[in-house]
Amino acid sequence: MRSDVPEPVCLETALPTVSRALSLCLASLILATTPVPAQEAGAPGTEEQEAGAQGTSAGAPDSAAPAVAEAAPGAPPEASASAEAGEWRSWSSLIGPSKYGDDFPHYDYVNPDAPKGGVLRQAAPGTFDSFNPYPVRGTPAAGFAAFGGGIAYDTLMDQAPDEPGVSHALVAEAMRHPADFSSVTFRLDPKGRFSDGEPITVEDVIWSFETVRGLSPLYGNYYRNVTSAEKTGEREVTFRFDQTGNRELPNIMGDLVVLPRHWWEGTDAQGRQRDIGDPTLEIPVVSGPYRVRSFTPGSEITWERVPDYWGTDNPSRVGRYNYDEIRYTYFRDQNAEWEAFKRGGFEDYRTENSAGRWAIGYDFPAFNDGRVKKAALPSESGQSMQGYVLNTRRDKFADPRVRRALTLAFNFEEMNRNLFYGQYRRTSSYFEGTELASSGLPDERELALLEPLREHIPPEVFTTPFALPDYSQPNAERTHLREAFELLTAAGWTRRGSQLVDAQGRPFTIEFLAADPSSSRIIDPYANQLNRLGIQTTTRIVDASQYLALRNSFEFDVLIANFLQSLSPGNEQREFWSTEAASQPGSRNLAGIRNEAVDALIEKIVYAPDRESLVAATHALDRVLLWNFYVVPQWHNPDIWIAYWDKFGMPERQPAYAGLDPFSWWVKGEVPVNTPEDAAAAAAPDPSAPPAIPPARP
Repeated sequence: MRSDVPEPVCLETALPTVSRALSLCLASLILATTPVPAQEAGAPGTEEQEAGAQGTSAGAPDSAAPAVAEAAPGAPPEASASAEAGEWRSWSSLIGPSKYGDDFPHYDYVNPDAPKGGVLRQAAPGTFDSFNPYPVRGTPAAGFAAFGGGIAYDTLMDQAPDEPGVSHALVAEAMRHPADFSSVTFRLDPKGRFSDGEPITVEDVIWSFETVRGLSPLYGNYYRNVTSAEKTGEREVTFRFDQTGNRELPNIMGDLVVLPRHWWEGTDAQGRQRDIGDPTLEIPVVSGPYRVRSFTPGSEITWERVPDYWGTDNPSRVGRYNYDEIRYTYFRDQNAEWEAFKRGGFEDYRTENSAGRWAIGYDFPAFNDGRVKKAALPSESGQSMQGYVLNTRRDKFADPRVRRALTLAFNFEEMNRNLFYGQYRRTSSYFEGTELASSGLPDERELALLEPLREHIPPEVFTTPFALPDYSQPNAERTHLREAFELLTAAGWTRRGSQLVDAQGRPFTIEFLAADPSSSRIIDPYANQLNRLGIQTTTRIVDASQYLALRNSFEFDVLIANFLQSLSPGNEQREFWSTEAASQPGSRNLAGIRNEAVDALIEKIVYAPDRESLVAATHALDRVLLWNFYVVPQWHNPDIWIAYWDKFGMPERQPAYAGLDPFSWWVKGEVPVNTPEDAAAAAAPDPSAPPAIPPARP
């Protein structure tokens, strides 16, 4: 999976993610660990709200060392010995050759002469308590990322914002791999330096790999097939794999973050040994374009551009990272953040995840006099699956008939009409808007993959095109709720008075977990539908840190999550859906999926020999996930909505694939903020606030 895809904004909800870091895609992944807003949804750590919206010691002990996996039959490790090493290249690609080739001055959408200077101000939800994003424990500060380096650390290769599945040289000046994909070798750029002046070495790369793979479930699954990391030259490191044919693995090894081993293995100002397995608020040495300058724990953090940053002239950096400072201010919830944006001086641009605000909320002095502007940008990288995740670790969600009934009860059309001004579209695939999305019935290539797994697959996969309930017709609600009740009855639930109970008389209850009070507006309408079936519902609102802790330990019934996909799915699918990930705290298998067919299809994706095979395997996986109803799909926005104070200079166009790269902007000049009129507008009632919704019955 690529981490260069725009970070999904959970539409109509706010979710804490591993990192509120401003990444070229709106800030990153779902892959990070600090709160971020979502699309009309609500849950920290996964961007589940209004957005359609990221114990090992410092010395990399044995628990962090890569385990050697058993080689697949017919693909012994020694197979790589006879394979050609491959040609050195400064780029890698999963789909086709890069349009830039080996030698280019800069990305073609940037302004290479963009002036440096000024301040970018950003808002972050919730709080933070760590500058170490890699352990499961702790809530990393904005700017750090649990996957990739955020703005603090560079990776071996840089993911291209304007080409899917392409990476260019960064810490590594070149890479090569044999034709059988049994290993990959990177040659480090001799100019690479950490912010304290120490050179980036092969030993740093090997230590970083062993450490993050031991600490992070995400990295552990991502690099599961890597058996060793070896120094094979003064500036060369080779990663060897347990199987041949994993076409994605050489490419995604370039996503490895490079950390300063010497710093983490050293001592702090009090002489205490540092431990990368623990959260910390000690300002770290970095390798990326920014370093922490100052902070107030939990409430604000200021980054400064590294003045002698080693990568300034790297083609992937020219014309980018132009701000002298990036300041993040934390806000308790989305409403407070919105008020601060209208006032000015706290958030210079925002990706809008509320249809109501987009439709009627931009009616305040700064917008009306032109100091604030908004724009809708096309999204060309597909849409992520956002939905209510059903935790199948709970017995009440184990039966697929129950999960299907809960899906039938969701009335998207009414919510879109009453809350979202008809601006959203229903999501009906985990790979929405791409060639990877399934449709109709399986074709021959898909059937060849599905038939051997038939006993583990819902029969409808073979006979019925998947379709979500359509509530647009007058009698649809009665029809769908009746079908839902029949499924619940078949699964052993009965109606006793106003309650649905099991054979032991225990009521069917669902607790929705969220991290922002605004999440209730997209939970309550659905909860009311469930109440009509006799299901008792409650909503539990907690702070961002507690939300992340509960999510990472899978202590929830239902939460809203967003599953970001790329155009080149691969190893990360294990972390999303595999049986192994279901029991790993902090993994993204939030639904607790344990399904042999899913596991087998993931491996077909990982080891797809060509694009055609990859598409077929992804279609098959999509069908199996959909027909198992692990998630009640919500909605997506076909565009990227942004609003910004008119202080920025911008290139003539933004990158087609990522859709948005705020790091390619620059400060052309400040505009007046926080005037008396602005302050009054921020304090006034919000005209775009949604209409009151009767609360769900407890």
